[in-house]
Amino acid sequence: QVQLVESGGGLVQAGGSLRLSCAASGRTFRPYTMGWFRQAPGKEREFVAAINWSGGRTEYAESVKGRFAISRDDTKNTVYLQMNSLKPEDTAVYYCATARSIGVRPVEYDYWGQGTRVTVSS
Repeated sequence: QVQLVESGGGLVQAGGSLRLSCAASGRTFRPYTMGWFRQAPGKEREFVAAINWSGGRTEYAESVKGRFAISRDDTKNTVYLQMNSLKPEDTAVYYCATARSIGVRPVEYDYWGQGTRVTVSS
């Protein structure tokens, strides 16, 4: 069992930045791929970014490439999502999740946090 707790969401103006954190507890953190997804009102949950267990491989959705960066600190059992140049269309609830390997579908992820809300105003 892995417990995940996201933080760092909030209200920001377009063009601004936020850094989301996801703290893990429970089973060993290091072997897991960590992913970020988001879900806007009325829309399906979509992949944002993922990082493999070693930190040596990352994947990003096309819509966030060049603006978002995922990283992990295994000494703190925490994964981060640095979000720059935010746009109103980035508004959503952001979730972190664990998986055995990098994937882009929610069904590939096992444990989920409760989410943190990000609102980008125009």
